Amino acid sequence: MNTAKPQLQFHNTLTRSKAPFVPMDETNVRLYACGPTVYDFAHIGNGRAAIVFDLLFRLLRHVYGAEHVTYVRNITDVDDKINARALRDYPDLPLNEAIRKVTETTAAQYQKDVAALGCLEPNIQPRATENIAEMQAMIARLLARGNAYETNGEVLFRTRSMPDYGQLSGRNLEDNLAGARIAVDAHKEDPADFVLWKLSSPEEPGWDSPWGRGRPGWHIECSAMSERYLGQTFDIHGGGLDLIFPHHENEIAQSRCAHGSHAMANVWMHNGFLQVEGQKMSKSLGNFFTIHQLLETTDFGGRKWPGEVLRLAMLMTHYREPIDFTVKRLEEAEHILIRLRRARNMAMHAMGGEDVPPFAADRPIAGDGASGYDAVVRSLGEDLNTVAAIQTIQALATAVFESPQNYGAALVQSALLLGISLEHPKARQDAKELIEDSVAARLAALNSKNFAEADRIRSDLAEQGIALMDYKDEAGQRATKWEVKR
Repeated sequence: MNTAKPQLQFHNTLTRSKAPFVPMDETNVRLYACGPTVYDFAHIGNGRAAIVFDLLFRLLRHVYGAEHVTYVRNITDVDDKINARALRDYPDLPLNEAIRKVTETTAAQYQKDVAALGCLEPNIQPRATENIAEMQAMIARLLARGNAYETNGEVLFRTRSMPDYGQLSGRNLEDNLAGARIAVDAHKEDPADFVLWKLSSPEEPGWDSPWGRGRPGWHIECSAMSERYLGQTFDIHGGGLDLIFPHHENEIAQSRCAHGSHAMANVWMHNGFLQVEGQKMSKSLGNFFTIHQLLETTDFGGRKWPGEVLRLAMLMTHYREPIDFTVKRLEEAEHILIRLRRARNMAMHAMGGEDVPPFAADRPIAGDGASGYDAVVRSLGEDLNTVAAIQTIQALATAVFESPQNYGAALVQSALLLGISLEHPKARQDAKELIEDSVAARLAALNSKNFAEADRIRSDLAEQGIALMDYKDEAGQRATKWEVKR
C-alpha cells in the first residue's frame, strides 16, 4: 500500500472554487459541523449531513492520524421549537425540567440513529446550554467593539459595521432580510440586523446577563462553541446548504468582528438538498421521514432499511449535488452491498480463515498502478468523490471474484473508509452458504415466473465465477446445481 500522504482538495463555498487543503497545523486539524436542534427525531436530510461530515472526519483521520484531528458537532438544546414541544409534551412540569426531558430524549435518539448510519462519535459534542457564559462573553466583545447594540431589551448585531458582510452567500446587504428568529421590528437600525440576546418571559428558559434575564440567539451559539473548542480560526466548517444564509453568514460576522480576524474558518463545505421520490420532503405531502422510521418501521417502501444501506444510498451521489431519495435507490444500494459482502466472504473463505488477509497481497487494479485502496483514497481526496470511490470498490469486488486471495483486504478496508462494514449480519455465514442462498432465491424467482430477477441473480453469480445448471429432480421439480468455474 502506498504510504505517501495524499493531497486533499475541497470545494470552498466561500471562494466558490476547489483548492488544495492545507491545514493550519497538521498535528491539530480542526473540523466543526452544525449538529441537530433536538426538539424532535432527526429526518433523513439531517442524516445526509451527518454522513457527509462523518466521511470527511474519517478521511482526515486517515491522512493526518486519528490523534491529530478534532471534530466538533454541536447540540442545540435551547430554541423556541424546543420550548413549544416541552409545553406540548410535559404541560404539568416546570418549563426548564420539561425542556430537559425533551432534549435528553431526542438527543439520545439522534445519537442512536446516526450511529446506525455508521457515523463515528465526534471528539466533542457541546450543548448550547453548557456554553452560555462563552456566548455572553462574545456578545460583550461585540458591544465593546461597536458591532452590536442594545435596543428594546435585546442585543442585536449591527450588520452595517461589517463592510464585507455577505461574502459566503453572495447576497448584498440591501437585499438581506433579518436572519434571526425574530420578526423585522422598528427598533432595528437595519432590517438585516439579527439577535444576539433576547429577553425571556417568566415562562421561558433564561439566564441572568448584563442585559437582563434572557437566552441567546441561534447564530451566537455556534460562534461561541467553535471558538471554545477549536479556536478563533479553524480549518473546516460544514453543514447543509440551507445553513449558508442566514446561519453561517451570521456566524462569520459575529466571529470575525468579535476577534478582529480575517476568517472564522478557512474552508466552508456544504452538502446538497434532499428530496423524496422527486418531491421536496414535507409533512403536508406525507413524504417526511425520520431516520428512526426508516430503520425501525415499514413506512417507506413497505419495509425496514439497514443503516449501512441508507449510508451507501446517500454516498452514491456526490455530497454537493441534490439527492433524490427513492425506494429504487435503496434497493440499488442494497444490491451493491450484498455483492460486496459476497466478495468479502469469498476472500475469507479462500484464505481458510475468519477474516481477510493484510494489505501485503493487494495488487494494482488502476491504470496508473495504484492499488484499489489507494484509488479510493485518491477519489475521496478529490472533494469527497464518493461516486468514483464506490466504482473502484465495485471493481475491487470483481477482482476478488477473479482472484480472492489478492484483493480481499483492499475491498474490506476501502469500504470501511466509507464507513461501511462488509461483515454479513449473519456474522460468520461463509461463501458457500451465501451462494446457496442466492441459488435458492433464483429458484424461487423462477417458480414465481419472476424471470427478470432470476436472470439478475444468475448474472451476479456468473460474475463471481459461479456456473448454474438447471435440471429436473426425481419428482419432476425444477432444481439447480452450481459449481465454481475458474
